[in-house]
Amino acid sequence: MPLCFISGVARCSPPLCIASHPANHRSLSLFHLRLANVAGTQEPIYGASAIRSVAEEAKETPFTELTRDDLKWVAMESTCVETQSFYLVSDEGHIGLVQVIYSNVAGMRTTCQFNSKIFSKDPSKPHLWCSTPLNNFEFNEDKTSCYADDCALELSEDGNEYTIKSMNDQRSIVNLKITRTAPGFKAGKSGTTKYGTDLENPWGTMGHAFWPRCAAEGTITTPDGPIDFKGRAMYSFALQGMKPHHAAGKWNFANFQGPNYSAIMMEFTTPPSYGSTLVNVGGIVKDGQIITAGPGHEAIHTDVKNDSENEWPEPSSVKFEWTGNKTDAKPVSAVLEGPLGERTDRVDVMAEVPGFVKTIVAAAAGTKPYIYQYAPKMTLKLKIGDEEITEEGQLFMEATFITE
Repeated sequence: MPLCFISGVARCSPPLCIASHPANHRSLSLFHLRLANVAGTQEPIYGASAIRSVAEEAKETPFTELTRDDLKWVAMESTCVETQSFYLVSDEGHIGLVQVIYSNVAGMRTTCQFNSKIFSKDPSKPHLWCSTPLNNFEFNEDKTSCYADDCALELSEDGNEYTIKSMNDQRSIVNLKITRTAPGFKAGKSGTTKYGTDLENPWGTMGHAFWPRCAAEGTITTPDGPIDFKGRAMYSFALQGMKPHHAAGKWNFANFQGPNYSAIMMEFTTPPSYGSTLVNVGGIVKDGQIITAGPGHEAIHTDVKNDSENEWPEPSSVKFEWTGNKTDAKPVSAVLEGPLGERTDRVDVMAEVPGFVKTIVAAAAGTKPYIYQYAPKMTLKLKIGDEEITEEGQLFMEATFITE
């Protein structure tokens, strides 16, 4: 789940949005400069030696439970995209997303965005997607909360609960509370993969932290009325400390929420410039307990079909596999496997970018980001030692393709 290339980023990347309005009373030369900052050119082939996966530090410490300090916004002064995302599954079957994105383009301009998405339960009706620039954005003193005009994302004093309120778009008035019901985690000690030829002084980073299982309550009010999102949620805090299409060429994201267990996985593959290195982190939890967490899992597209619009290999069946150990050293394995059914959505991330910009960016960086989203019911098969557990639940899955 690429941050700014989100949806799951379903999300139009704020840096690309800057490039989408070159006039804006600015010179063409400045526009070209910004376009270069956003897209850049193809990187040299540094190879796998120029990346240190978080899996390396996880050999000693598979995962670290999150504290309140781990949830502070970093707000880097160099190129970065930072997101706090909440994936919602209501008891009534509604699936949604709310998200705050903070991005910095080469230290030249900071943009902040509030995104929300509600997936339509009626195939004949469009999804509700709202993406709104935030004005007068600021952090609180310890950077655990952020505020803007008609928007607030606040972490409670005990570090266990977020409240999310937004009236920036009258089509999607957000009033939610997300409460952690299982420990959060990051892979290894830092949760961070590093990029660069001197990895003690990396020129880029990719970091993730998760609350895999949360209780959600509250509403998102739409033109058709309020939608009750009482149910389950998953929270992801992500930081890409470099140009997104240099950090990763493709992503897989899985968020499974069942009656008793939650299983999540985030996987990305770097472009060839970093050896097409695969990094996968994930975990399985239940209320009050981490069953297993860390790197070393696997996301497999067991059946694919070429998308005639862009030639990306869209998955039609998947297999997610988790392997690890419980804290009492019992071996843990789990699998989610099956057909995805009809995709819920396909997001052309650059759809809002003018055609000539799209052509330039694609030619300069080989970038054509698309996100495929699915929301099938699926059965988690979990084994803890000799105990076997089977549980049906809701899967939300994204497959994202950015560059070859």
